[in-house]
Amino acid sequence: MFAFFRDLDRRWIFLAMFLAIAIPLLSGIRFPEEPSQMVRNVFQEIDQLEDGSDILLAFDFDPASQGELQPMAAAFTRHCALKRHKLYFMTLWPTGVPMIEQNIRILTTEFPEYTYGTDYVNLGYKPGQEVVIQSVTSEGNLQTLFTTDNAGASLKSHPMTESLGDIQKMALIVNVSAGTPGAKEWVQYAATPFGLKMVAGTTGVGAPALYPYIPNQLRGILGAIKAAAEYEQALIEKFPDLKENKNSQEGLRRMGPQLVAHLLIIGLIVVGNIIFFVDRKRGTAS
Repeated sequence: MFAFFRDLDRRWIFLAMFLAIAIPLLSGIRFPEEPSQMVRNVFQEIDQLEDGSDILLAFDFDPASQGELQPMAAAFTRHCALKRHKLYFMTLWPTGVPMIEQNIRILTTEFPEYTYGTDYVNLGYKPGQEVVIQSVTSEGNLQTLFTTDNAGASLKSHPMTESLGDIQKMALIVNVSAGTPGAKEWVQYAATPFGLKMVAGTTGVGAPALYPYIPNQLRGILGAIKAAAEYEQALIEKFPDLKENKNSQEGLRRMGPQLVAHLLIIGLIVVGNIIFFVDRKRGTAS
């Protein structure tokens, strides 16, 4: 057995890694996650709000980061809908509009009682980056910039935006971002100067830059697919019916291949080191 592993053709290792990723991915194996305190903090910010609260969902990401960020955006959208919150979607990225539409499909398919214009609205994209944040936050200035929704209908034609002057009335800002403009700009130009509550979701590499804002300007953040999976687990614990909804467990599904692949890598490292030290003891290590 020792000689077998020592002389193993590396192509077998490549095959083992392929199977470690492919089998969990194709079979949909899901492993339970234990939500971290940070994830629970973010979860509570939405869950503790009175049902029907106004929430701004700013989705500042694109298809390139969709694999990492869409599961958390979907989890945020579902959680808000389960709490019957009023949802205001917008994006600072032109490529963020399809991301909003993807999450709106969650509402139309899983929450048919949700009515456009009464329970949710898609404000869409406006160019300007930080200037847009300043405009929608300044008192009474929102409809100067957003005269219509993403479909071109006047905001005054929707009950939930008819008299909307700014986002200062929002009970919470939820931002999912892949870069700039994104969470940092929402903190600097909305949450901090106006004292608005905010949580965020971001990529794994972007999360460390937001930690200094916690807990005062940011109540918490979700970092990468691992945090998205933990948030989905927290949702299942609070709303057990979601366990039957496989679409609500995309983060958990994507963590399966990662877990198996990481275990395989650890195992190979251990075996490789054992072979090295045994060979060195025998005087055959090269």
